[in-house]
Amino acid sequence: VQLQASGGGLVQEGDSLVLSCTASQQSFSMGWFRQAPGKERQFVAAIRWNDDKSYYQDSVKGRFTIFKDSAALAIFLQMKNLKVEDTATYHCSAGSSFYSPNEHFGRGTLVTVSS
Repeated sequence: VQLQASGGGLVQEGDSLVLSCTASQQSFSMGWFRQAPGKERQFVAAIRWNDDKSYYQDSVKGRFTIFKDSAALAIFLQMKNLKVEDTATYHCSAGSSFYSPNEHFGRGTLVTVSS
């Protein structure tokens, strides 16, 4: 599965941003992981392809929303009320596990949140 993410950028705290990811083929689940400098990659959100059920890391619940465009084989991550600690490279992912679709990763897109 080939994945291509886009939409990152430099924003201020409290701002919003939408990340996009297109896939070369459908997967059971797709999602987003992020990796901050010097830290391990962590799960952010996932969406199950057949019923749109979503799952989030606790720190982003209520601020981030994952959704998809089935026809375009694309997923999106709407991020609101961004915090400095959200700064990271965000990677689109796909896989067979709903709670951690981590079998395939695309190149990341950098999100930098300034105070």
